[in-house]
Amino acid sequence: MTLQGQVAVVTGAGRGIGRHIALGLAREGAMLGLLGRSRSTLEAVLQECGALGAEAVVVPADVTHAGQVRAALDTVSRDLGAIDLVVSNAGRREHGPALPWQADPTDWWHTIETNVRGPYLLARYALPGMVERGSGRLLHVGSGMGGRPQPEWSAYGVSKAALSRFTDSLAAGLEGTGVTVLELSPGLVRTDMTETMWGPPEGQPWNDVGHVVSAVLRFARGELDALHGRFVHASRDDIDALVRAAPAIRESDARTLRLRDYGDADPLR
Repeated sequence: MTLQGQVAVVTGAGRGIGRHIALGLAREGAMLGLLGRSRSTLEAVLQECGALGAEAVVVPADVTHAGQVRAALDTVSRDLGAIDLVVSNAGRREHGPALPWQADPTDWWHTIETNVRGPYLLARYALPGMVERGSGRLLHVGSGMGGRPQPEWSAYGVSKAALSRFTDSLAAGLEGTGVTVLELSPGLVRTDMTETMWGPPEGQPWNDVGHVVSAVLRFARGELDALHGRFVHASRDDIDALVRAAPAIRESDARTLRLRDYGDADPLR
């Protein structure tokens, strides 16, 4: 199954993982709405999509700005058609490692805004049309850092934890609508951001961005719909095994963010 005729929006499409995702979708025949802050980098990806025979439009937008996000999605819908897939990939981290009480407050909060408000606004303005049509897919590019403490990059970790809960909340609200949401962690893929956060992984190679693109394509085709609302790691997971285990994952309420009690005496119960 190809994605011929589908319309996909990718944020942060001008570079890094977003660029690879956009080109992967283009190879499968999807039409692309390329969103990002820099027109020049988006134009370069537009040329690459064109060389693959894919139709695409460039829409510069700041994902934290409600009016710009709404206008961008309206432009994509007008020029290409109803949106079938949104990939919320745009993200940022703090300018440098610092403990939470040492971080610059404006910089810290800007990370939260980009990584949480951005996906919220994409969902806010893309989902009504999808729900009305009874079909569509929304992908959040998350991170395993949302599930463990990372004091030197606290804003990034907090934002990704919030994204997991947002994914979970959307999934519950979208049950029965025909619209699917998934959180996908790319793992440690080599980008400008990851190189300046951690540098090369010690004693191991960078994760292959091809795994990320493959997982996105499988989601776009509907192959991962059974994992609605869950967390998938593109580089480490056996995705076929996860799909087979989807009933057990739902039954055990796994692969999502929860505050677990420690036993019968815990008042959390």
